[in-house]
Amino acid sequence: MKRIIVSVSNDLYSDQRVRKVCATLMGMGFEIQLLGRKLSDSQEITDRGYNIRRFSLWFTKGPLFYANLNIRFFFYLLFHKADVLLANDLDTLPANYLVSKLKSIPLVYDTHELYTEVPELKGRFAKKVWERIEKSIFPKLKDIFTVNKSIADIYSKKYNVKINIIRNLPNKQTSRHYQSKTKLGLLENQKYIILQGAGINMDRGAEELVEAMKNVGDAILLIIGNGDVVPKLKEMVNNMNLSEKVVFIPKQSPEKLSSYTHISEIGISLDKDTNLNYRYSLPNKIFDYIQAGIPILASNLPEIKKIVKEMDLGIICKNHKPNEIARNINTMLEDNFKDSRKSKLNKAADELTWESQEHILHNVYSKFI
Repeated sequence: MKRIIVSVSNDLYSDQRVRKVCATLMGMGFEIQLLGRKLSDSQEITDRGYNIRRFSLWFTKGPLFYANLNIRFFFYLLFHKADVLLANDLDTLPANYLVSKLKSIPLVYDTHELYTEVPELKGRFAKKVWERIEKSIFPKLKDIFTVNKSIADIYSKKYNVKINIIRNLPNKQTSRHYQSKTKLGLLENQKYIILQGAGINMDRGAEELVEAMKNVGDAILLIIGNGDVVPKLKEMVNNMNLSEKVVFIPKQSPEKLSSYTHISEIGISLDKDTNLNYRYSLPNKIFDYIQAGIPILASNLPEIKKIVKEMDLGIICKNHKPNEIARNINTMLEDNFKDSRKSKLNKAADELTWESQEHILHNVYSKFI
């Protein structure tokens, strides 16, 4: 059995894309070894059907973290058998590329975003470092995946390479047991709206959304997940006396998160057009909302707009002013978008599934079997 070692820089628990890729590859007959990092609050991972190794690192962020991560990955990859290496995002690519050359092992690269364009790197020397790393390695890669056509076109034009597109679509749901509001610790007769994500960071509209809740009618906002801006959001909630309107819930397993999503009236995605990475983003949560059958309030970004507006699944917000966000939320609640868009959401959920694109993965990885 051929063995693929998959490298990721997060703690693996809530990374749905990597989980689905690994499941598809395992279904093709590959043995999977998944590598990630271990955090102080990392939850146990079970029932994946493949081996998982999470490294405890000396540093949690900054240049020393990335150096530490790649050194640990490098030595693990160097001294463990693999027939294929799969690097997820630019921060795992250096170690994987070096080992692939030293051991003559095929390397597949899955870039989940325009990594060098994230706002956290803007104006920093680290941006130049990552740009140089990307420029030196990317044109030499043969098998590359990314998450949507806009990002694929940018990379193809920049490096003159072929890019395969695998969107962050959810698995097709034949049947699913959702927990009730009561079992989730929520009020049964209360309406909820949800903002979920593993990267609730700057420029994602979360601050304006919290402020908008001052003018939202009978609904409570659930913010589920983590990110750099969450501490600021909690401070805003305290200062604005919104503790009864905004509830923070830590990151959940995909199964439990889907229950929170399903009981909500609206799913929120308000990334701002402040950088290329956000402009062309197509977050997992868009498809999670669709699969759970809830309409979407989203910002006016091209990849998201294609889905939400063309399939009539919600409202595209004109701007990020809190009053405008609140107005749209109230409209969606008053007009009962969850029921009125039900047939369209069901149709989209049937069409936008992971299984509909698995053949693209098969086409690339079948040559390694």
